[in-house]
Amino acid sequence: MEVLKLTGRNIQDEHICCAISDKKCKDGYQKKKDWLKTEFENGYTFQKVDVRGKVFIEYVPIESSWLPIVGKNFMIINCFWVSGQFKGHGNGKNLLDQCIRDAEKNGMDGVIAISSDKKRPFMTDPKFLKYQGFEIVDEAPPFFKLWGLKINPKAEFPKIMISAKLGTCPDKKGITAYYSNTCPFTDYYTNQLLRKYAEKKKIPLTINHISSKEIGQKMPIPWIINSVFYKGDLVSLEMKVEKHLEKLIG
Repeated sequence: MEVLKLTGRNIQDEHICCAISDKKCKDGYQKKKDWLKTEFENGYTFQKVDVRGKVFIEYVPIESSWLPIVGKNFMIINCFWVSGQFKGHGNGKNLLDQCIRDAEKNGMDGVIAISSDKKRPFMTDPKFLKYQGFEIVDEAPPFFKLWGLKINPKAEFPKIMISAKLGTCPDKKGITAYYSNTCPFTDYYTNQLLRKYAEKKKIPLTINHISSKEIGQKMPIPWIINSVFYKGDLVSLEMKVEKHLEKLIG
């Protein structure tokens, strides 16, 4: 299957894999496209298999990444997803190989990705990363793992910033949510569904929009897509977080 690279010139005519026909996420879909157009100028790459489905990889040089990771000359995978019927056909390996080739072509020392100790929603499957030669090079509570693959064997792996190893957020009252427009789902699920849930439960809600690299790198966890905390503790990285909150709030 053909791999297609999105650019500032073709993005308005191409889908971005997620929320393709999800009308409730229409605004978030356009915000993600607008975000991509800006970040393309900073070396951000979006590659997808040219099908109507979630088969894509996004990556960026560490120097332009919004993630709270310190290092230099590595490529960071921002999002990597192969779904449903497109699994088991080599699509994931082809996309990852494209990322590695781009890193090599640009003289980079390797590739890194934030994942976990096991498969979790919206995270790259750690078993796949390990199978492709990645190793755990750093970690942060409660379950974040920084996976890395060296191109230059003499290079030092980047590290998660100390400030992103807290595992908790500073706001200890009620629900605290962080989200960015790096995903087309976050705007709707955070600003509408989560807000309605908090109002129904009469629980204080603080929503933090990660709108810049500077804000992203101040996160208390190494994750910028979407996260929800309750009384300071991380509840979930999922969009539909209400079921997890119910277990705590009742």
